Amino acid sequence: MIVEERIYRIRPGRMTEYLALVREEGLAIQQPVLGNLIAYFVSEIGPLNHVVHMWGYDDLADRARRRQELADDPRWQAFTPRLSACIEAMENRILKPADFSPLK
Repeated sequence: MIVEERIYRIRPGRMTEYLALVREEGLAIQQPVLGNLIAYFVSEIGPLNHVVHMWGYDDLADRARRRQELADDPRWQAFTPRLSACIEAMENRILKPADFSPLK
């Protein structure tokens, strides 16, 4: 298993709007395609206005296939401009579990 960690810096004053969009519309489109949502966090201490979400995949090929399927979805294409308006910066990492990790 690999974990994709996506870190978004949300524009000041837009966090409530961003979270509402994800909660009320985004996850209903994403989850059936991407599958394994591991966690969704909001920063409270340290750099503020950050959202971190993690998605699990079998491997990089599984991730690529699922991400492409999502990108091709007309509902996602219509939704992302509204979500992107709330995002100031994005960072993405692929995490591979250590051999002793409970999450493999």
